[in-house]
Amino acid sequence: MDSGRLENIFVASAAFVMMSSAYLIKLKRKRRRRWWMVSLNKSRDRYSATHMLQDLKREPSGKFENFCRMSAVDFEFLLNKIGPLITKRDTNKRKAIPVQETFCVALRFFAIGDSFKILSYLCKMSPQTVSTCVFEECNASC
Repeated sequence: MDSGRLENIFVASAAFVMMSSAYLIKLKRKRRRRWWMVSLNKSRDRYSATHMLQDLKREPSGKFENFCRMSAVDFEFLLNKIGPLITKRDTNKRKAIPVQETFCVALRFFAIGDSFKILSYLCKMSPQTVSTCVFEECNASC
């Protein structure tokens, strides 16, 4: 082989190694989160969907039936049937969302068909959490 051809192979090999190492470094970088939870959702401790459901159950005006599209008795019956399948445990990093809230979010989605974004504002959860609640509810009821 002549020296010009060897030089071209060497340059191409070096370029390949440089490009592949740059690509691997780019893959290893992960996006750093700026926060764990949006501040709007952090106020869930003060007033959450659980509190709202309790207030609606106490109110004799039928607002619970309008909100959940079923009576409180039917809600509790279904919650007792499906609750054990969708219940989450608290971890060291965060508290689990109560099963009443996840069930209520899924019911509201099925009854009204609101978007995950709108339900996230209503129940103080991220849209991703709302979608997880809905899909877990679907899997549990099958």
